[in-house]
Amino acid sequence: MKLAGLYELMSWMSPSYPVGAYTYSHGIEYAVEAGFVRDKDSLVEWVSDIVTYGSGHSDAILFAETYRAIAGADLEKLREVAELAYANRPTKELELETTAQGRAFLTITDSAFPAFALQQLREVWNGPVAYPVAVGAAAAGKDIPLEPALMAYLHGFVSNLVSAAVRIVPLGQTDGQKAIASLSDKCAEEVQAALFATLEDLGTATLMVDWCSANHETQYTRLFRS
Repeated sequence: MKLAGLYELMSWMSPSYPVGAYTYSHGIEYAVEAGFVRDKDSLVEWVSDIVTYGSGHSDAILFAETYRAIAGADLEKLREVAELAYANRPTKELELETTAQGRAFLTITDSAFPAFALQQLREVWNGPVAYPVAVGAAAAGKDIPLEPALMAYLHGFVSNLVSAAVRIVPLGQTDGQKAIASLSDKCAEEVQAALFATLEDLGTATLMVDWCSANHETQYTRLFRS
């Protein structure tokens, strides 16, 4: 990977990149209230399931398929992926989470790290853009290799969920970092699976995560938007 591409990838996935990721918990705020996430071990189990069977799994496929569509100049495929990514969210708040971050990412990246691929994305799809589609298109447009780009994306996804739990449970910063470290192999497995997956492999099986997300919308007190 060229150093310029690595620099951009690190910028995009940095907590300082202003996409608003810190405002979302992916339903973990309600999972804590319901007693499903109580400590480091239950957090790792919860996030591991999201990565393997939930949004982490589907995001990885959508990221990879977007990347391949841009790299292969397949604009019809790009439109199909963008449309499916928008329709793929099971709750209102998870839809808000991915499209708000996608919109922010496109706006900031257009200004700081412009890429023709993002213009192509807008030309074929005028609806809300899911976050993995936005990042996948940018990575392909900058010729950043798919495998490390996707690993960085999943690391950012996992880190944000753990960060939310650190604040809500609460957990110590050391336990937070131990949780992130424990999820490394799961993320690597999802990266490898996504390299050979297609849109036919999309699907989730995290009903309790979806239930927590739906209940979060009416939770009495909330720190997060999802």
